[in-house]
Amino acid sequence: MFDSLADKLQGALGDLRKKGKLDEESISRAMREIRLALLEADVNFTVVRDFVGRVREKALGEEILKSLTPGQQVVKVVHEELTALMGEGESGLAFGKFTVILLAGLQGSGKTTTAAKLALQLRKRHRKPGLIAADLQRPAAIDQLEQLGKQIQIPVFRTDTKDAVEATRSGLERARAEGLDTVIVDTAGRLQIDEELMQELERVRDVAGPHNILLVLDAMTGQEAVNVAQAFDERIAFDGVILTKLDGDTRGGAALSVKAVTGKPIKFASTGEKLDALEVFHPDRMASRILGMGDVLTLIERAEAAVAEDEQAEMEKRLAAGQFTFDDFLKAYKMLRRMGPLQGLLKMIPGLKDQLGDVDVDERQLGRVEAIVLSMTPQERRSPIVIDGKRRIRIANGSGATVEQVNQLLEARRQMEKMMKQMGRGKMPALPNQQAQQSSLSAARKSGVKRKKKKKAGRK
Repeated sequence: MFDSLADKLQGALGDLRKKGKLDEESISRAMREIRLALLEADVNFTVVRDFVGRVREKALGEEILKSLTPGQQVVKVVHEELTALMGEGESGLAFGKFTVILLAGLQGSGKTTTAAKLALQLRKRHRKPGLIAADLQRPAAIDQLEQLGKQIQIPVFRTDTKDAVEATRSGLERARAEGLDTVIVDTAGRLQIDEELMQELERVRDVAGPHNILLVLDAMTGQEAVNVAQAFDERIAFDGVILTKLDGDTRGGAALSVKAVTGKPIKFASTGEKLDALEVFHPDRMASRILGMGDVLTLIERAEAAVAEDEQAEMEKRLAAGQFTFDDFLKAYKMLRRMGPLQGLLKMIPGLKDQLGDVDVDERQLGRVEAIVLSMTPQERRSPIVIDGKRRIRIANGSGATVEQVNQLLEARRQMEKMMKQMGRGKMPALPNQQAQQSSLSAARKSGVKRKKKKKAGRK
C-alpha cells in the first residue's frame, strides 16, 4: 500500500537526512517535492497546501535549524504531521450492553465482506456478534452474507420482507432473543445522489439506534472518497470510516484526506481478501510505513495472532533440546505465512528495505518450499538423515523442484539444527520460535526471492 507515495516522500527527504546543516533553499526544494508527491497520490489540494505549510513552518524553526541532526528533525516533523493528518491515536468503537453497528457506503465498496470481517474481529475481542442482512437492493447480497457467516460461524438474520427497515427491526429482536451482545447491520449500497435510498438509510438508522455508524470507503477511489464521505455525513452523521482495498494499487488520497476534511477518524483498514484481513487503523504506524520506518508493533501483533501458545511452547521445548526436524520447519513456515504476504512483512522491519534493495518476493516460488517438505515421507520429515541421493531425486520430482533446491533446503535445516544445539548449551533467547521463522524465510528466499534486474539504457 502507498508504495509510490512512500518512495517519493522518502526520496524528497533523503537528501535532508544526510545534511549536517539545512538552509531555506534545501527545505523549499524538499517541500516542493513533497507537495507534488501528495498531489500525485490524489490527496485533496487544500489538505496538501495546509500540510506543506505546517511542515515548512516547523522545519524553518530555530530549534530545528540549530539542532545537531536537522535533517532527522525535519523527518520527525513530517512523521508527526502525517500522523495528525490521519488522526492522532487509535479510534475505537463505542460499546453498550447491546451494541448496534450500522455499515453504510457506496455500491461496490465492499460493505458485505467488511461486515463479516468486522464480526470476526469483534469475536476475537470476546464479543458475541451477529449479522443483519438489510441489503435488499443487490441480488444475492443476503446469500453472500449467509455464506460468509457460515465460514466464520457467526449467525446471520434474514427475513423475506422487501422492507429494509422491517428487516432491521426483526434482526435486532432475534439477536436479543439469542443472547448476542453485538449486531452489525449490512445496508444496501447507494449513490449519495439517490434520494430515495438515502431516505431509506435514514429510516434504518432511526429504527436501529446504532452506537456506531461506520462508512465503508474504497481506498482506490482517491479523494473522490472524501466527496462521498461529506455527502453521507450530511445525511447520517457517521462516526468513523473503514477503508477497504488498502492492499491494492491505492495512491493514498482517501487515507490522507478523509480525516482532515470530514473530521471523522479512520477506525479500521482492510488489507486483503481473507476474512481475518481487517486491522485497527493506527495513524502513527501508517505514517511510519509511508516514511520507510517500518512497523514493528503491527509485526509483533501479527506474530502473536499467528502463533498459538501451545504451538510456541512446544516449538521452544524442541529447539531448546537442539531438535529441528522438517515437521518443525513446516510448522514455523506456516506460522510465517499466516502473518500475511512476505513482501508486506519485510516492509514492516525498519531499515530492511534499504539493505535488501530491489528484492522481489515471488509468493508462488515460496510455495515450492512447502511443496518440497510435503513431498517427503513422514519418516523423512522426522529423520532427514535418511534422505540419500535417490530420495532427493524423488522429492524433487514430486514437488516440481530441482535437486539443487532440495539440497539447499536440507542444508538450511542442518544449519538451523546446528545453531539450535549451540544455543542449547548456552542461554536461549526469549523467543526462539522466531529463529525458526527466520530460518524458514532464509531458506525460502534461496528458492523464491529474486533480485530485480535493472534495465540497461541503450546507447544512442
